Amino acid sequence: MSPIPTGRLSGTDLVLTRSFHAPVDDVWASITDPSRTARWFGPWKGDAAPGRAIQVQMVQEEGEPWTDMTIDACEPPRRLALSAVDEHGSWHLELQLTESAGVTELRFTQHLTGTENVGDVGPGWEWYLDALVASREDRPLPSFDDYYPSMKEYYEAQRP
Repeated sequence: MSPIPTGRLSGTDLVLTRSFHAPVDDVWASITDPSRTARWFGPWKGDAAPGRAIQVQMVQEEGEPWTDMTIDACEPPRRLALSAVDEHGSWHLELQLTESAGVTELRFTQHLTGTENVGDVGPGWEWYLDALVASREDRPLPSFDDYYPSMKEYYEAQRP
């Protein structure tokens, strides 16, 4: 079964959500504890504090490079904002968690500088967030080939 894209473009913000039947503190640990992020996104190292830089190794990227990221905000267990600049441009990411009745919703936002690459970016974040779901459920990570290029058109159709 092919995954169905869920993200939406709101202005220049790319927004995706996932829900978990788990307490907010547990989901927070999945997105901040390096031993847990290593299972779906990649490990990170450094001094994790607002205004500080860390290095993240994104497991799906070619050659699994280490990327410098700055922690712009860290408000446990509700909000994490990160930014990076690399050869592909500027990345401004925000993860917000809300819990209600034992269900925690993760709202992932990439604040884009433009929408011209959303067809490439959107499928990648779909894969990473589904990898998070798989890691929490002790399932194998999904295949990236199921996400890209099949989801590219969905995201490109949302551009103004």
